[in-house]
Amino acid sequence: MNRPVRALLGAVLLWGAGMAQGQDLQPITYPDSARGPIVEEQFGEKIADPYRWLENDVRTDPAVADWVKRQNAVTQDYLGKLPERPWFARRIRELLDYERFGLPVKAGKAYFYTRNSGLQNQSQLFVRSGLNGAGRLLLDPNTWARDGATALDAWEPSHDGSRLAYAVQDGGSDWRTIRVLDVATGTVLDDEIKWAKFTNIAWVGSRGFLYSRFPAPQEGQAFQQLNKGQEVRFHRIGTPQSADELVFATPDQPDLGHFAQVTHDQRWVLVTTSRGTDNRFELHVIPLGKHHRGWAAQTLVSGLEHDWRLIEGMGNQLWFVTNKDAPRLKVVAVDLKHPERGFVDVIREREETLERARIVGQQLILNYLKDAASMAEMVSLDGRHVQQIALNAIGTASGFTGKPGDPETFYSFSSFNQPSAVFRYDSSNGKNQPFALPKLGFDPQDFAIEQRFYASKDGTQVPLFLVRKKSVATAGQAVPTLLYGYGGFDISLTPGFSAARMAWLEAGGAFAMANLRGGGEYGKDWHDAGRLHNKQNVFDDFIAAGEYLIAQGITPRGGLAIQGGSNGGLLVGAVVNQRPDLFAAASPAVGVMDMLRFDQFTAGRYWVDDYGYPSREADFRVLRAYSPYHNIAGGRDYPAVLVTTADTDDRVVPGHSFKYTAALQAASVGPRPHLIRIESRAGHGAGKPTDKAVAESADVLSFLAHWTGLKVPGE
Repeated sequence: MNRPVRALLGAVLLWGAGMAQGQDLQPITYPDSARGPIVEEQFGEKIADPYRWLENDVRTDPAVADWVKRQNAVTQDYLGKLPERPWFARRIRELLDYERFGLPVKAGKAYFYTRNSGLQNQSQLFVRSGLNGAGRLLLDPNTWARDGATALDAWEPSHDGSRLAYAVQDGGSDWRTIRVLDVATGTVLDDEIKWAKFTNIAWVGSRGFLYSRFPAPQEGQAFQQLNKGQEVRFHRIGTPQSADELVFATPDQPDLGHFAQVTHDQRWVLVTTSRGTDNRFELHVIPLGKHHRGWAAQTLVSGLEHDWRLIEGMGNQLWFVTNKDAPRLKVVAVDLKHPERGFVDVIREREETLERARIVGQQLILNYLKDAASMAEMVSLDGRHVQQIALNAIGTASGFTGKPGDPETFYSFSSFNQPSAVFRYDSSNGKNQPFALPKLGFDPQDFAIEQRFYASKDGTQVPLFLVRKKSVATAGQAVPTLLYGYGGFDISLTPGFSAARMAWLEAGGAFAMANLRGGGEYGKDWHDAGRLHNKQNVFDDFIAAGEYLIAQGITPRGGLAIQGGSNGGLLVGAVVNQRPDLFAAASPAVGVMDMLRFDQFTAGRYWVDDYGYPSREADFRVLRAYSPYHNIAGGRDYPAVLVTTADTDDRVVPGHSFKYTAALQAASVGPRPHLIRIESRAGHGAGKPTDKAVAESADVLSFLAHWTGLKVPGE
């Protein structure tokens, strides 16, 4: 929520014999990466940055574009020869080839939902008249771009269902273009909103909507310029963007970001303000209604101190989830007619972490996390327990969106062995019924899901999910294992389905997911224990997970692969530097690899809440100690590393991965391959077409399988 060219010469490395069985001894000639002379002094320490030229935009710097082309040529030649790749490519496609639905959204008498027939690059948007009506295609993003890389992102129908505003994402960028559709005719209107980013869409009646935007970036800087000066604007249907009304902005504090929500009864606009990625917000309310004139905001909460998440509003009453005086969160309410009375507790803090709450009909539906697995229950609006909502398995429940007065809601449930199934829930009687169930190309009962706890370096007990074939678990076999982690930004990792992971499991491997400190699995305290000056705890937790998997005989020494993306890419880069002996293979995806310059690009400035400020000495010392780019240690054998990134990633700019790979290839870190895979017209992950996602997953898994010794069927 975010750089001179020499001949194609480089160090020649050999694959090491005896690393894992079945590997060929083939030389790899890495493309040359020119070293620049940049050395800067920070707090008395000289910091070399020889590959800073690789921060430049690949679209505008021919030297960087040439480096990317040469790196990709070497990587694709290598990956194309891996014997495991054809099986992974085929099996992942087969596992993805099933009809899947998004959660329905009800507006008026219409139900809007996404559907993918199986292998479509992008899901389509449909509408039904009534719950059992025939689906009518409204939007087909598969027709928007020849390469399938233009995607439908957020979409929101007006409350009466007559119009739909939707955001278009191109090439994986975080920038969005918002368009409007007439639902009855399917006509796309002339309205077009540019430079929207990190925004939702909040309708005011059917006459217009609120959205968040940044000033237009400087020419040629759209994918690198820092994002500052976010505003909330109101767009009236049928008018040009230049006429959009300014609703809320803080020009004297350009680092603040803002987004708007509207209560279902159209009585109030809530503007939520933040400075970074921390869930520390200010709240302003703007009255709507018959006599609404202008956008006069009233302060409800000031100080940027606590988490405040709007549940819903009815009349002058607003409900929130907050961590004020409740690290694992609680539900509170406030009467806007008497705001001086403050917030009143409705649902007090519990041992479990409150993930979200919704008002559906006349009830509150609460989603809790208990040791990173979902549980749900229904309570009255004054907090009295009504009933538990049975989920009956270790997994993740999401959704439960609805509105006051309407008892109908929808939710999805998924797990490691269960693709997302959608259910309709009636809050008036507690009855469930399936809305869309996936047809599977495997038997979920063939796989065992366990949750275990292991001790980190300081003794902290950390949860870990472990998934294997039941036959593997029963036999007690030590098999190649893929360990995944994130550990940051208050984000919880919960059970979910992945076709790529299922292919790894079907090949006989194990999958483990560690719920590291820095995440949100146990509320604010768990997050605080893994950020800023406590960041090393995250790396210690991940290293301890790897040691546990080996000590327990789940994976053999030399059979452990690790994977993570974004902040998880940072995690992988850091632990590879700290414990290269522990891992056979690693795949850091779209990682934050230069911790001394992350805040210089696009959304990077937001991340100081978790990482700290490189310009402050105390923070600098911590960042310098674990920054993946700055801590590659020559003289030790590193695991095989396949870095992945994309040229249009304007959240974690690809320069992070470019610089890290160049430094890794130049260092004396052993004979295993250290390669980078750079996708074109793709970004940080969202909106990636199915074809590209399958190809990337097949490349990564075949690389990890090859270097951990995982034998695919028929090999």
